Amino acid sequence: MKNLCILISPDGRWMVEDSAEFAAAIGDAHPDYDAAMFAVKNLGFIRFQILDQSVIEIELHPYTVELPALLAVQQQMLVSQVGLFRIRYLDSEWRSEILSSGELAAARLSELCAPKFAPTLKERFLVEPQDYSRLFDGGDGPLHLLAQKWRVSFGHFDPTVISFAIKHQMLSRMMIFGIKPDLTDPVFRFIGDGFGWLQRDYQFHGIGERVENQPDHDYGEWVSEFYRSVARTGRPRYDLVSAAIRTPSREGALFVSRYERLLLPWKTSSDEILVSMLSKRLDADDDTERSALDEKKPSRKIAAKSL
Repeated sequence: MKNLCILISPDGRWMVEDSAEFAAAIGDAHPDYDAAMFAVKNLGFIRFQILDQSVIEIELHPYTVELPALLAVQQQMLVSQVGLFRIRYLDSEWRSEILSSGELAAARLSELCAPKFAPTLKERFLVEPQDYSRLFDGGDGPLHLLAQKWRVSFGHFDPTVISFAIKHQMLSRMMIFGIKPDLTDPVFRFIGDGFGWLQRDYQFHGIGERVENQPDHDYGEWVSEFYRSVARTGRPRYDLVSAAIRTPSREGALFVSRYERLLLPWKTSSDEILVSMLSKRLDADDDTERSALDEKKPSRKIAAKSL
C-alpha cells in the first residue's frame, strides 16, 4: 500500500498531497511536476509520512519553513508512538538524519529552522542562542508564560497582552519595539522601569526614539539587529546575553549584566510589527557600574568580556 503523504502548509494546516486543498494552496490545479517537492523546496511546506508504521519521515527546506508549520509538526512528533524519525532536509544538498525519539527529533527541527542571523560579535556583548520551543512546554516562569500567551494569541497583539503582563508582574522587565514593513530602525513603544543602565526618566522621553539612539549607542545598534531579525522572520528568539553597557551617569561607567531574553514578534491592526523583549536577570546581585579605568585592570577586563 502506498504510504500516505501529508503536507503541512506554512500556516500550519495539514493537507493530503493529492487533495484539492493542496492544489489550491500552491495555486496549481493540474501540476505536471512533483508538486509536493516543489512546495517543500520553495513554498515553506513540510512533508510528513509514516513509513511501514515504524518510521516517520519529515522532509523540509529549513530556510523556507515558517513557525506555525514547524510547531504543528513538532506537536505531532511529541505525541506519536512511532519509535524512529528520519529528517530529510535541504542544505547545499539533501541530507538525512535518524533520531530515536520524538523529543530528540523535535529539538533537531528547532535547530535546523533557527534563524540564520548572527550579529557581529563585540567584546562587550555576548549572546548564546537557546531553543525557544522549550518555553512552550509548560512552566510558570515569566518567559514561559509570555511565550504561551503569544502562542495562544496566534501572535496577534491586543490589549490583553498588557493586562496579562501586569497580572504576572512582567512589565518592569519588558520593552516593546515598533518596526515598519521596510524593516527600518526599531523605535521604542514601551520601556519598563527595571533597566538600571537607563536614566530614570528615559522610559518616558525615550518613547518614539530609535533604539540605537539609547545612551550606549553601540549596544543600541547591536540589539536593533536582533529585533529586525525577529520582525523579518516572524519567529521568536530565546537567548542568554552577557553585556557590559555604558551608562550616562558618569563617563565611561559600565553596567555589567547577564540575563535571559525572550523576543516575540506580534502582528497588529496596522502595518507595524511589534517585537516584545522580556528579560530575566541571572546575576541580579552582581549588576554594578564599573568605571572605564577598571577595564584596564586584568580581572575587570576579563569579567566584562566573559560574563
